[in-house]
Amino acid sequence: MKIPFKILVGVLVLAALGGCRREGTATEPQGKPQRVLGPAVAGKFYPQDKEALTKKVDELLAAAKAEPIENLRALVCPHAGYEFSGGVAAKGFKQLAGRKFHTVIILGPSHTSLFHGVAVADADAVETPLGQIPISPKAAKLGELTPFSLHPKCEVFRPDWWQSAPKQLPAFGEETPLTWEHSVEVEYPFLQRMLTDFSVVPAVCGEVEPEDAAEALLKVLDDDTLLVASSDLTHYIPYDLARSLDKTTTQAIAGLSIDWLEAEEDGWMTQTNNRVSLACGIKPILTVMHVAKRKGWKAKLLEYRHSSDVTGTGKTPGVGYAAVAFYAPSPSDRGPAAGQGAVRKKGQAEFTAPERKLLLELARRSVAAAAEGREAAEPDRKVLPEKFSDPRACFVTLTKDRQLRGCIGSIFPREPLYQAVLHAGHSAAVEDHRFRPVAPAELKNIEIEVSILTVPERLKTRSPEDLLAKLRPDVDGVVLRVDRHQGLFLPQVWKQLPDKEQFLNHLAEDKAGVSPSAWRRADARILIFQVEAFEETK
Repeated sequence: MKIPFKILVGVLVLAALGGCRREGTATEPQGKPQRVLGPAVAGKFYPQDKEALTKKVDELLAAAKAEPIENLRALVCPHAGYEFSGGVAAKGFKQLAGRKFHTVIILGPSHTSLFHGVAVADADAVETPLGQIPISPKAAKLGELTPFSLHPKCEVFRPDWWQSAPKQLPAFGEETPLTWEHSVEVEYPFLQRMLTDFSVVPAVCGEVEPEDAAEALLKVLDDDTLLVASSDLTHYIPYDLARSLDKTTTQAIAGLSIDWLEAEEDGWMTQTNNRVSLACGIKPILTVMHVAKRKGWKAKLLEYRHSSDVTGTGKTPGVGYAAVAFYAPSPSDRGPAAGQGAVRKKGQAEFTAPERKLLLELARRSVAAAAEGREAAEPDRKVLPEKFSDPRACFVTLTKDRQLRGCIGSIFPREPLYQAVLHAGHSAAVEDHRFRPVAPAELKNIEIEVSILTVPERLKTRSPEDLLAKLRPDVDGVVLRVDRHQGLFLPQVWKQLPDKEQFLNHLAEDKAGVSPSAWRRADARILIFQVEAFEETK
């Protein structure tokens, strides 16, 4: 079975194939030998000298100003060299000040190995220049729970710097996914400076379903255990594009919108021919998000920076870094997650009448420009309401003589609202393949409606009958996903298709391009959303 080669990074040489065996150096000749995972990247990603490392980490933590978040449960932190991502990582780990965690489970992505599941360290301790950290007994327990494993069958690639690694080198064929993996290791020194009397569970994600990994983690998590997802964001793409994609990614994480993040990742992987991920640690991040959803946690973005901003090299390609905290909310803080938006009650509006008028004017301007073969001019952002700069998804619908003339938009937020409206208006006018492009002579007869979407959320159901019972006509817009096919109906479509089965049949056949009954399949995924829709007044 071939494993997708998606996010291996760096120059990898000398492949060693076989079942991953136990690794570790015996440091205590008396009694039971202690198996220690020595450092692989000390001297490369962080200082190898103990005093220098202590000074560096302490300086990073001292510079990280952080307002404590109560009931901290998990973190997302980057794992690049400390000179690049150390400041952002410190922003996350500074949250540990004054706290007590007995166990820290660190989930990192694999950069040097190919395997299925999640590899858990089978050793007694890990080591950095600051000393040893015992490996928690939870590691062995977790290793018995699928998809975690102490000894997954794997293919390990030695990096080009393997001979200079400051550790006892294992024999070829004896490596594990943790042997050369920096994504977990670089987090240890921060933990060592912020916590006392704790143990770790180092784990590296291969090809794994995050929801399955989360299900296993839920069996070992308790209030004395911190969960850490190690990940950087975009890698070496144009600066402005990187910041835009990273903003979408962090907003999806903070909003606990798993479907949004998965959709963005799928789209980006398709666009880059499966070469580059939005985040090298997308699997660890999604795993933590699944745990957070099950636990009722919330999330908050603590810090975002791009490596070019850190190094002062201008708007050059680099790597994005973010620190995110997950926490158990207090009883008074149990509203929707950041960026999610509550289900809107009938008659409850997010946008004022002047704001609606302005968005419709933007849409009208874009439609007219498209009909005339040009791009609409960008509005002066200084005169726009602040909320127009927030990433939002929207649709622009065109009608003529009460008949549909074009309707295009976006399902998930990818750009500021004002830009989303401009782009949707342009596309609805000239890119809806069902209609010929709108001509200038038609403009006076075109009516425009703008629909602003909440972030779609997966509707979990037990059966097709359960789905039918849960759908709310005139309230829920629906996204249907079957395999790689996808289709969407806005809530307004209920007016033409009030019968739930007919609604879903047409959604499947007309929009997703699958059989009318495909929505009944066990692997079909249904997402629902709501809209605030408004149209021009004559």
